[in-house]
Amino acid sequence: MDKDSQGVGPYTMKRYRREFQRLDDFMANRFVFFPHEITQESVTEYRAGWIEHYQSSATRSDVQSRLRGFFRYLVDTRLIDRSPVLAPIRVDEPPTLPLTEAQYENLLGTIPLQFEFANKATRVRALVQLMRHSGLAVGDAVALKREELVEDSRKSLYRITTSRQKTGTHVSVPIPSDVAKELLAAMKLNPNATYIFWNPRLGGTRETVVSNWQKDLRKVFRAAGMPEGHPHQLRDTFAVGLLEKGVPLEEVSKLLGHTSIKTTEKHYAPWVRSRQERLDSLVLATWVKA
Repeated sequence: MDKDSQGVGPYTMKRYRREFQRLDDFMANRFVFFPHEITQESVTEYRAGWIEHYQSSATRSDVQSRLRGFFRYLVDTRLIDRSPVLAPIRVDEPPTLPLTEAQYENLLGTIPLQFEFANKATRVRALVQLMRHSGLAVGDAVALKREELVEDSRKSLYRITTSRQKTGTHVSVPIPSDVAKELLAAMKLNPNATYIFWNPRLGGTRETVVSNWQKDLRKVFRAAGMPEGHPHQLRDTFAVGLLEKGVPLEEVSKLLGHTSIKTTEKHYAPWVRSRQERLDSLVLATWVKA
């Protein structure tokens, strides 16, 4: 596949394969076996069934973007004369919001009250702190390896050095010393020699283990008075905190492991504007004469 040669991450490749297998199955059931046999009507019918597989309008929009790319490839390679028309999909979901400092502190304070065993609370708190201060998505955080918590003796700090599952991008992020201590404590509670939070010997796939941790995190959000709270808000809090302190968007994009700055702009445009307004106010303040 052409995408394999573009350095696309394994997580994204998995999505491409899944989505195009569905397209292939759909067309085969209608005895369509070659690209030039695909009609506008069949594509419209195919898209109409997406809600069964992709309940999120944002996900459907992303799937359509990949489908458009596929048809562009067919046009470029002259396998078809022109691409079918795909009307835009309206994304009606509000963006995930970062946590305020008060919300975050409340979240941490709630954790010990939600779990019967102190060891479990210690591990949940360490996971929350990790996501907030590294920008890791929950899947990458749960599957973090011990060797990816690296002590940087030259700078007297610890850093998270990993490749993001979704993009395959190598990322290195320093973390506060107190967060590192919590991670080291959580590590001691896991007998597995490879991972900090995951013990494959207990059974279950990576997806199942991540799903179980997500349930724990949502439980904490609800108990903290945020019933719609979501683990991804911890990653958003990391990103927005950097932007509001004037860190360039390009650098934030790298720390998040995005392969394109356009992805970062798409998700964090409102805070890019607020960052610019803050910078403007600083410049304007220099105009005031003593």
